[in-house]
Amino acid sequence: MSPRAGSAGSSTLAFVESPVQLLNVLEWAHAHAQEGAAPGAGLTLVVLSPNDPMTRGQLRRMAELARDEGHTVRWEEARGGTTAPFHTIGGLAPLLRRARRIVMGDPFSRYVQLLLTITRARDLVVVDDGTATMEFVAQLARGERLVRWHRRGGRPGPRDVLFAPVSASARRRLTPSDRRSVEVFSSMPIESAPDGVTITANDFSWTRDRFGPPRITRSADMVGTSLVETGVVDPDRYLGAVRGLATAHGATRYFAHRRESAEKLHRLAAETGLEIVRPDLPLELIARRGPIGRTILSFPSTVVHTLPLALAGTEVRVAVCDIDPAWLTENASPRAQGFLSGVTGTARDVHRLSAVSTV
Repeated sequence: MSPRAGSAGSSTLAFVESPVQLLNVLEWAHAHAQEGAAPGAGLTLVVLSPNDPMTRGQLRRMAELARDEGHTVRWEEARGGTTAPFHTIGGLAPLLRRARRIVMGDPFSRYVQLLLTITRARDLVVVDDGTATMEFVAQLARGERLVRWHRRGGRPGPRDVLFAPVSASARRRLTPSDRRSVEVFSSMPIESAPDGVTITANDFSWTRDRFGPPRITRSADMVGTSLVETGVVDPDRYLGAVRGLATAHGATRYFAHRRESAEKLHRLAAETGLEIVRPDLPLELIARRGPIGRTILSFPSTVVHTLPLALAGTEVRVAVCDIDPAWLTENASPRAQGFLSGVTGTARDVHRLSAVSTV
């Protein structure tokens, strides 16, 4: 794959930093193509590659699927050293100035916010980056600075202060005006949006068209989260909750989140007996391809919203376990419990489980 491959005349540029973001760009292109529009024509997907090996592997697999759909993929080693951002931004500047539409998977990303200061595009699209999309729309509606939910409540660091003008500029560009349209393409429940923002539902029709239906096993599967890695949930409490759920529901496999640490996963395997699976694609595609358990157990996360859509028409049941406030770390954001409860409470077509004992 040539890192500089790309269409110089692309009318639409999409910036992604995770496999799920790339999946949702494919869903967006598919949904609009079905409506008679053809955003896939002239669509260049720019992968701002992270350093994490598991994420990179999933992104490369997703890039192959994007090429199969006829899209151009441009792979950028955006974090490959101190000079990498300058090379990346410099190389992308001509494309950014010509693009008529910008699609982004993470409006909280400093990289994306910096790129937004260069573009003259009149159409901006935000595709799902999981539950963070709900927070992005809410912050935009309230006119607040763009900050990830699990970081809210902390004091801004020196880098935050230094980057504040760029972040403020990005927020202004993501606010609709007479000169600029803004679309949010999401499977998340968005109750209210700023005036002028178009909300388009993501029903995972591309995923269902291309994969499955899956073979369904008799056992249960568990979905991992990165709540420990982000400092929200205590690791011992998390392990106890996983053990309790696995025992109660007969789970045999644990699908690891791409950000979960190897040390934590090793401990989970040793103390719960679960088979740890590191997926090579986003879980929505893994589940749709199968085999998948008749019950999928999850803590509050994006998948409690996306899996019921991806698995529509099958007999798979998605069950979500609430986060007990006692599991939260002392460093967790004051908003953590309310946000996680909202993720669970707004999920459709899921079975709710009470928080399990971690003793």
